[in-house]
Amino acid sequence: MAGSGYILALDQGTTSSRGIVFDAAMRPIAQAQEEFPQHFPDSGWVEHAPDDLWQTTLRSAQAALMQAGVTAAELAGIGITNQRETTLLWDADTGVCLYNAIVWQDRRTAALCRRLRDEGLEPLIRRQTGLLLDPYFSGTKLKWLLDNVPGARDRAEAGKLRFGTVDCYLIWKLTEGRVHATDATNAARTMLYDIHRGDWSDDICAALDIPRSLLPEVRDCAGSFGDTTLLGGSVPILGVAGDQQAAAIGQACFTPGMMKSTYGTGCFALLNTGDRAVQSQNRLLTTVAYQLNGQRSYALEGAIFIAGAVVQWLRDGLGLIQRADQTGDLAPAADAAQDLVMVPAFTGLGAPYWSPDTRGAVFGLTRNSGPAEFARAALESVGLQTRDLLEAMQADWPECDQTVLRVDGGMAASDWTMQFLADILGAPVDRPHGLETTALGAAWLAGMQAGIYPDQAGFAARWAAERRFAPVRDAAWRDAKYARWKRAVAATMSV
Repeated sequence: MAGSGYILALDQGTTSSRGIVFDAAMRPIAQAQEEFPQHFPDSGWVEHAPDDLWQTTLRSAQAALMQAGVTAAELAGIGITNQRETTLLWDADTGVCLYNAIVWQDRRTAALCRRLRDEGLEPLIRRQTGLLLDPYFSGTKLKWLLDNVPGARDRAEAGKLRFGTVDCYLIWKLTEGRVHATDATNAARTMLYDIHRGDWSDDICAALDIPRSLLPEVRDCAGSFGDTTLLGGSVPILGVAGDQQAAAIGQACFTPGMMKSTYGTGCFALLNTGDRAVQSQNRLLTTVAYQLNGQRSYALEGAIFIAGAVVQWLRDGLGLIQRADQTGDLAPAADAAQDLVMVPAFTGLGAPYWSPDTRGAVFGLTRNSGPAEFARAALESVGLQTRDLLEAMQADWPECDQTVLRVDGGMAASDWTMQFLADILGAPVDRPHGLETTALGAAWLAGMQAGIYPDQAGFAARWAAERRFAPVRDAAWRDAKYARWKRAVAATMSV
């Protein structure tokens, strides 16, 4: 295979695109990042300009290669990871999108989802896709585009349009229209993909009136996705995974029972359930963890909408802190006699509640409540929400009762937060040496496929914790703290 010991990871996120060059030892040696605008054309609507996604990705890739002093000829391959569920629709001949990308956060199809739920479609969707009937996923976004963009449905039925999530769109652009493909993890987030059969669902496509000709080919996470010549030479695209699955891969969560939690703006926890697709009875999502050599591994997933965003609110909304990292110093200084409980439902509650209309609340305020008490309550809310997810996962899959949680993302850098997390879970929390595991997961997929990185067992053996946080609080403290949280959530949802 062409190239040498370098891998280029493309990490296309919700607010920025990054290019990261990894060497033969899987170490990041150069990185470039570029932000792009968010568009909010109506209440609850969130869009991206497709060309912003493409151009920032391309420029970040070029800048990272230049910074590393690496040429296309020295690349063994490219790995792609991306914001999931975001939906694009483009012309099959020109590659021009008919409309802006509709972002995963967009809620414009809420009324459509309610109607489809009333019509009895949700059990079919739950059974085949493992997902809830929710605007979060791509299926109803695509239906909205076909129903609302002039001429879109006629062109789609004539086979002249293509649909894709962001990974699929980037592959199309990188290969200059030669490849229309996605991977199993991104397909699993569309609400159109039967995760048990490993194919698009004819039943759901018919219910949403979506022509099969729109849909990409679904491939393994590690495999051939075509070549690009846009970086100064021919480079193969060899790895693709949605961002949360890429983070789980980067954490080497390959064994059933292993769990990772990524703490960014929100928090996403994935529990590997192996070759068994566990049907959640606690409103978690069943999804594809990864697919290698034609074999699917599954996961239970829980999403917390507000994690790092609660610290941003303390800084930007309330002005209680100047920097996000101040909360880790303020929290231990809080008055022990004050036990504030913050329910940060700024945009509703995610799993396992799925209550989009609930809004935030703070309980236990006194005249003496100040920045330290707010900081502690904010950081504690992240751990308490994580326990909600773990409790639901353990109820769905009792085998996970001895789970060690592997963490990554910006908030994982806070020692105080990670110690509280271990205490409230009553389980060890392992923080790796590198917190940017999403790009590493994409790089490993490509490097493993290229033959320059180790296989799953070899990669897992190289994973090492920078620090393990062991629980030091007893069960009585833990259970009392969590019971108060549950009362606060119930009170908030009742308003």
